[in-house]
Amino acid sequence: MTSPTISRRDVGLRSERGPILLAVMLSTGLVAIDSTILATAVPSVVGDLGGFTRFPWLFSVYVLATAVSVPIYGKVSDVLGRKPVMLLGIALFLVGSVLCGFAWSMGSLIVFRAVQGLGAGAVQPMGMTIVGDIYTLAERPKVQGYIASVWAMASLVGPTLGGVFADYASWRWIFFVNVPLGLAAAWMLVRRFDERVQRRRTSIDWAGALLLTGGGVLLLLGLLEGGQDWAWGSAPSLLIFAAAVVLLAGFVLVEARVSEPVLPLWVFRRRVLNASSLGSLLVGCVMLGLSSYVPLYAQHVLGHGAVVAGLALAGMTIGWPIAASQCGRLYLTIGFRLTVCLGAVITVAGSLLLLTVGPESSFAHLTLCCFVMGLGFGLTASPGVVAAQASVDWRSRGVATGANMFARSIGSAVGVAIFGAVANSYVADRLGGRVSSLDELPAGVLAPALHTVFIVSAAISGLLIIGALLMPRRVTEPAEPSEAAEAAASPA
Repeated sequence: MTSPTISRRDVGLRSERGPILLAVMLSTGLVAIDSTILATAVPSVVGDLGGFTRFPWLFSVYVLATAVSVPIYGKVSDVLGRKPVMLLGIALFLVGSVLCGFAWSMGSLIVFRAVQGLGAGAVQPMGMTIVGDIYTLAERPKVQGYIASVWAMASLVGPTLGGVFADYASWRWIFFVNVPLGLAAAWMLVRRFDERVQRRRTSIDWAGALLLTGGGVLLLLGLLEGGQDWAWGSAPSLLIFAAAVVLLAGFVLVEARVSEPVLPLWVFRRRVLNASSLGSLLVGCVMLGLSSYVPLYAQHVLGHGAVVAGLALAGMTIGWPIAASQCGRLYLTIGFRLTVCLGAVITVAGSLLLLTVGPESSFAHLTLCCFVMGLGFGLTASPGVVAAQASVDWRSRGVATGANMFARSIGSAVGVAIFGAVANSYVADRLGGRVSSLDELPAGVLAPALHTVFIVSAAISGLLIIGALLMPRRVTEPAEPSEAAEAAASPA
């Protein structure tokens, strides 16, 4: 089959960047709001559809579908172009949203959430890749700050909007509201993003894609459900991890032989890509600890309401875009390594500050800790993505971005396993048996259990410094023919 070859000459610079950025922000907003809007409506969903014991899969299946599809979309975008993959992702997300809105049972809703996740797996990396295509190395941090601000707004709007729909309309509108936003983003991309590419002969690595998907699903399934639905050392757990290892080993063998691998093995041989992926994995792990347990601490230990408890994370989602928008000045001056090291140190400082929070602490104290850690995340994750993109040419940027975001998804799954095991182990030791829910525990037991989670989070944050030291000081962006001339002629 024939497919396009992507270069700076052909992508992005022929288009007006402002409307494209707005379309990327709208698309990112779909995914960002969807990740928070459903949580506050779970009681209404369960009350309508039933299936209380299965509702956690509404979140798990979404994470699974998103994570395993990210690297595949990244490779496909390097072959077919960013625009068609982004439009496919938006279409899948909207189809999944409409189907979720018409779901008739918990089982059907879980299946349709997987369709949404497959769409999100394209939208997230393509947004970052398009930004890397049309903005220079110096401009990208500021633009990524804009995109990060979308997540900040979503963390505030999502839970509130979900509660409003659940209380005053129907939980189904949580999904229907995605349709106008998605259509607007797709219309802007179709009208304003003029992506012109040259054709070349290529083949699609279907075997590698299937092996990566199967192995990734089993690995994430084992991490997400281990210690929850089955014990870590049980037969189902061991069987799932063994099957994941076999499939991923087969994937490595296939990728070493095919001409167009879906995830080229050279990705794992480049220092900058390994360093950025390690940082992304650790950020995903620590961020999961904040997102899952800080609101629980605010609500059940400090005694705040559900809405206020959710807003405790606003500090992180405000600090992240502030740091991300300013990190460009730093890495252009002191280099990537020192910038990421600074972010890692700030993250560690925030995690240590979080250890000072106790049952008598104020809400402002808890929010300040999240703000500091958000600053650290912004100075760690954002330069890591930029460095990964800058280290490769146009033909490999989708793969590099997808690998970085896949690492973050793996980190989140690992975080679920680690923090859940720590909290459950502490509670079980105190109460003399296994406990299925932390929400019903008294603060006298829950507070020290969550404090133990924060200790582990601080220890993992310390590993960020090691990852930061692996980052090269400078990253040289591969030049394309006529790049300077076309950049000078491009619209602002």
